[in-house]
Amino acid sequence: MEMHLITGGNGFLGGFIARSLLDRGAIVRIIDVVDDPKRDPRSDFFKVDVLDKEKMLQVIKGVDYVHHNAALVPLKKAGDRFWLVNVDGTRTVLETAKSAGVKHLSHMSSSAIFGSINEHDCPITDKTPTHPAETYGRSKLAGERIIQQEMENPQGMSCSIIRPRTIVGSERLGIFQILFEWISEGRNIYIIGNGSNLFQFAHVDDLVDVSIESAIQHKRGFFNIGTDRYRTLREDLEELCQIANTGSRIVGLPVSLASGSLWLLDKLKLSPLAPWHYLSYHKPFYFDISKPIAELGWKPVGE
Repeated sequence: MEMHLITGGNGFLGGFIARSLLDRGAIVRIIDVVDDPKRDPRSDFFKVDVLDKEKMLQVIKGVDYVHHNAALVPLKKAGDRFWLVNVDGTRTVLETAKSAGVKHLSHMSSSAIFGSINEHDCPITDKTPTHPAETYGRSKLAGERIIQQEMENPQGMSCSIIRPRTIVGSERLGIFQILFEWISEGRNIYIIGNGSNLFQFAHVDDLVDVSIESAIQHKRGFFNIGTDRYRTLREDLEELCQIANTGSRIVGLPVSLASGSLWLLDKLKLSPLAPWHYLSYHKPFYFDISKPIAELGWKPVGE
């Protein structure tokens, strides 16, 4: 029976990967800095920080596959710690995985590595230049390059790099918690610009499938993941308001005014949003997903 280790395994995505693997009959080890009382009891939990190489070496013994999800996300506004966890932590995970003879490492990256793109850049492919626009994106790109160097070495261990669009799914909160609260209260939802930008999401089940399939198939490469069905941001939000039927309306704000105000509020630590949000959410942003479909035999949810 094969053993999978999930870093950040008590996080939103890590938890879904764990449950899917357990349902397949795999042995699952979860490492995280805190345990989750709702964690599936079939998994084994180890309180380990990915920066602790000694403990990582202990817990990774006997592991066949690693799903690296541990990271600080934009809403944490973690400053210098973005680099520590997202870069140095990734290096530690890779080095310990190599020393333990792990068969494959699936690394969860971020679409923030592409930065604030424009319409002519879409759909985004493996060839699209990476220009992260803020600290979080730069840290994720630096972490990705550590994995890329190993992945592209013919003598290196098998690795895959997964880049998700904005993740949706049951239990998903984060920035969506603010949105859902406002809609439940019947408040207007203010967006940057008119919301006419095509905006792609990724369902958590798709990311689970790609992380697992790229691992067990030992598939090296970059996999940009999102749904094959997407509309404008305004259309998605208007439908959500109609379903809730609380009276909420979508109100567009001038891009320069809204972005500038959010930047100032962020600097004053008064904004719930992070730079990645107000620099990109008014821009078209969607992936070409033909590569993972062809190479992994994967199909997005709802296809």
